[in-house]
Amino acid sequence: MKTEDSTEFSRQVGNKEARKLKAQRSAKRGLWFGFSMFGLVGWSVMIPTLLGVLLGIWIDKHFPGQHSWTLALLIMGLLLGALNAWYWVKKEFRELQDEQKDESDIENKS
Repeated sequence: MKTEDSTEFSRQVGNKEARKLKAQRSAKRGLWFGFSMFGLVGWSVMIPTLLGVLLGIWIDKHFPGQHSWTLALLIMGLLLGALNAWYWVKKEFRELQDEQKDESDIENKS
């Protein structure tokens, strides 16, 4: 009887500890993390777009032609920036999934 009670008690303590560790890890990803991620996505789209526009303006100014390089490179920069942002968001999502998987593994072992 004593071993069943102590085993149950150990399991409860382990579950509480796992929840506490999960809460501590979750606190690291608060409001400021969301703002920084939002900024990262914004900059990763804006910089290639602006570089494409600047390069397009320079090409149009020095080598005038029938088509607008500014517009073409604006679109290419925007697409490149969108792919870059998609990469960062996917990477962060994968890290969150890995953390959740690790936490569920800890809870299942208890």
